[in-house]
Amino acid sequence: MKEVTIITIGRQLGSGGKMIGGLLSECLGIPCYDKELIELAAAESGLGKEFFEKIDEKSSHSFLGNLFGFRSGFMGDNSGNYLSNEMLFKIQSDVIRDLAEESGIFVGRCADYILRDHPHCLKIFITANTEDRLSRLSRDHGISKEKAEALIEEIDRKRAAYYNYFSNKTWGMAASYDLCINSSVFSEEDIIGIIIKQLEVK
Repeated sequence: MKEVTIITIGRQLGSGGKMIGGLLSECLGIPCYDKELIELAAAESGLGKEFFEKIDEKSSHSFLGNLFGFRSGFMGDNSGNYLSNEMLFKIQSDVIRDLAEESGIFVGRCADYILRDHPHCLKIFITANTEDRLSRLSRDHGISKEKAEALIEEIDRKRAAYYNYFSNKTWGMAASYDLCINSSVFSEEDIIGIIIKQLEVK
């Protein structure tokens, strides 16, 4: 039986983590899942994407303002049927676990926590120096460094809230991952090489 390879990637905005996931996907010949998880969870559950977008790690997060109070009706105002953030997260988690029966790369969405008991999971966090993150966002999105700075503050805050709430761990803390890499220090080629080497060791 072919051994399953699972990689999870947590990342700061502007660190290049999503791009590294894509490069790993090409190099290893295995799929990379990011926003696709929302569509898959919606298809699996029969619910609209908007339900899962409400708890997406980069969205407005109703639960940021009221972590325990948000409920989304999905079968009519008078049906008495409601779907909580926790239930939506469980559906998405089940999709991730099902996908992890085959080799794959999972970007964000608490995948490292969801797959914490997977025997062949390498958990990675990508960070970068602030100036490099600002430059990357400014270049890739055509925005000023002032707007990039505000975006970094907003998205990192939302990612941390999402991760900390659903995992009861601390986003970005080294102890939560097998490998933390600063993309300001290593080239993309070096990072890919480091990850592949760690896969061989693990």
